Amino acid sequence: MKLAAIDIGSNAVRCQISSVLNQNGNVIFKRIEYIRYAIRFGEDVFSNGFISEYKIQKFIKLLHAFQLLLDVHDVDHYMVCATSAMRTSENAPEILDRVHQAIGMNIQVIDGEAEAELINKVIVNFLDERNYLHIDVGGGSTEFNIYVNREKMASHSFEQGSIRHMHGVDSHELWNSMRTWIEENARKYHLTRAIGTGGNINKIFDMSGKAVGKPIFRKQIEEITQGIAAMTMEQRITELLLNPDRADVILPAAEIYLSAMKWAKLESMLVPAVGLKDGMIHALYEQHHQERFVISQISR
Repeated sequence: MKLAAIDIGSNAVRCQISSVLNQNGNVIFKRIEYIRYAIRFGEDVFSNGFISEYKIQKFIKLLHAFQLLLDVHDVDHYMVCATSAMRTSENAPEILDRVHQAIGMNIQVIDGEAEAELINKVIVNFLDERNYLHIDVGGGSTEFNIYVNREKMASHSFEQGSIRHMHGVDSHELWNSMRTWIEENARKYHLTRAIGTGGNINKIFDMSGKAVGKPIFRKQIEEITQGIAAMTMEQRITELLLNPDRADVILPAAEIYLSAMKWAKLESMLVPAVGLKDGMIHALYEQHHQERFVISQISR
């Protein structure tokens, strides 16, 4: 069986196709296709309030290409979700209708709570008995979750993300609200480690040279970001080999991760290479094969 997820974020659109394998009663999701395209809806929405006609046309072409890819792979079930930029855009209803009319694809615009719940489906596989602060920084929103003994105790979504922060459309009040929420919950649940998801923290982790499954320390994140900050945009692209759409948002995103860790007084972070798209695939499996097997791991 093959499942697919299309994640329409504020910075990029991601399409992932995974095969579902059964190994002695355990379900494994093996990724067989992954495409990321930086459409940058957030640049339009967070500056002007709506998505431009140019990007709408490109978006429909992109989804049509993904649709053909799903057909070629004989995907059994798929899910399409849009997050912060789409739920904020004034012309989102028009875009959803145009997509449906053009290619028959239905897009679910999910709120921050639903986004966090989908990510939760994969994050719990990487937790142990420690008390964790989960930080997921996207282009337009940041989700925080508190886990104690692998059980979610609290969560909050803030309309703050790397693109919003880069363009200065956040506020002191928003930062203070984030800080207050984290500090109160850090004291209440005695947090001991962070777990981070999102493309920017994944890239920082890769740059650290840490082995998969090992934590990265806050001091290492700070050192890496200081090195990036000392480089020009061209150097980040040519020397660090960052994509242009990563080179400009990685520092605003890192500031959110580091601030959250400081407020919670956490010195280390796990960085599993999973995100919303993986949670969507889990949700699809549960929806269509809820009783068949116990999901135990993810194969990347």
